[in-house]
Amino acid sequence: MFEGFKEERVGTGEVELFVRHGGSGPPVLLLHGHPRTHATWHRVAPLLADDFTVVCPDLRGYGRSSKPATTADHEPYSKRAMARDCAARRSTPATTSRRRPRPSSPPDCAGSSAPAADGPLPGRRIRAARQR
Repeated sequence: MFEGFKEERVGTGEVELFVRHGGSGPPVLLLHGHPRTHATWHRVAPLLADDFTVVCPDLRGYGRSSKPATTADHEPYSKRAMARDCAARRSTPATTSRRRPRPSSPPDCAGSSAPAADGPLPGRRIRAARQR
């Protein structure tokens, strides 16, 4: 599962996320749903890794990511808090320039790059792989 992907723990300032990442190209962030983990993407991520840097975190409170104490309004587990975790890495030098990050540097959790209109689209690649 996730052959060729690296595992890392990434601090966001509020929590520490467990992240699996691999591939090369523009970053794609794959978020799991409730009550899942990054492993949800074990079949899709390797297909996307041919064209993209695929980032699969365990959101806060799930899997191997940290589990902060909750509050009366449950804000530490809100979607906004989870989005902050992913956006925390957006302003790193590797993602503000158009250069690809070096393979040894951790990937951006919230890349905004999109595939070129004439390039391969992830959905087409996945459908083609299923038809084989």
